[in-house]
Amino acid sequence: MSKLLLLGYGNPGRGDDALGPLLVEHIAQLQLADVACLVDMQLLIEHAADLTDFDRIIFVDADMSCQEPFEFSAVTAEKDASYTSHALTPAAVLYVYQQIHSHAAPPAFLLRIRGYRFELGDYLSIQAHENLVAAILEIQQWVPQQQ
Repeated sequence: MSKLLLLGYGNPGRGDDALGPLLVEHIAQLQLADVACLVDMQLLIEHAADLTDFDRIIFVDADMSCQEPFEFSAVTAEKDASYTSHALTPAAVLYVYQQIHSHAAPPAFLLRIRGYRFELGDYLSIQAHENLVAAILEIQQWVPQQQ
């Protein structure tokens, strides 16, 4: 069995930006074998250490430009503009992992869930909630098949 890390990030105080953490928190409640769940407000350089001992990584985030209800894509290590900033992209986290460990990070993917409202104090929009439900169903079907 392979170990999977679901890493959801976003700001719950900014409406649909909470989609990543909400998905990961829902999956965490299922207590699936060999699936670890981690939630944070944003990706940080320290998250490179969290990738250790996993066979696969799925980053989960809200996105206002992806297709509805969500998009799923592979992520590769890349030194990008976020590399020296406070908040990193998934590609930059993988790059930091590679620099620390002197070998490639585990295979990684990005699940972007379509969001619409991201202003401070916004609530989760109805459309974003529907997209979240679709993404949760997809992950629930995908995860057991991959174990």
